[in-house]
Amino acid sequence: MSLPHAILTALLEKPSSGLELTRRFDRSIGYFWSSTHQQIYRELGRLEQAGYIRALPSVAPARGQKKEYEVLPAGREELAGWVDTPEDPKPLRSALLLRMRAAAVVGGTGLRAELERHLGLHRRQLEEYLEIEVRDFPAERRTAEPDRLRHLVLRGGIDLERFWVEWLTHALAELDATAPDAGKA
Repeated sequence: MSLPHAILTALLEKPSSGLELTRRFDRSIGYFWSSTHQQIYRELGRLEQAGYIRALPSVAPARGQKKEYEVLPAGREELAGWVDTPEDPKPLRSALLLRMRAAAVVGGTGLRAELERHLGLHRRQLEEYLEIEVRDFPAERRTAEPDRLRHLVLRGGIDLERFWVEWLTHALAELDATAPDAGKA
């Protein structure tokens, strides 16, 4: 996935300014495709130059007024083409897993605390996703195509967080079971 396609998706859902896009990324798309404020603004400029989006005419022109963008037909076409293009899964890149591999070689005293910290973060993220599901996707809204697909994306996040919570809980139990004084009583 790429940032331009994430922005085109967000703008097709609702024309927005760069600031509004940043806020919307923080509340939705950013859960699975994060981006900084600067990256979004830079990409808006590129998309506008490519003819995929345009700034909506403002009611009263004023210096420093925020621009609101909408997707042009060429942008919709670009996004539709991207949606229909096959893409292989990308390998997982996790600093935590790499840190654990390194700890197996050089040791480390902070690994348990880091695993516990990650467990807390994933539990909180899972709770947030579950709250979003209750709030935004009651059973009656899950049948309409756009809501059904959005809900499936959220379910992917929920399932992924459940995986991490379960895996981290197991990893911590393994550390406890193999600790030098485990079994001494």
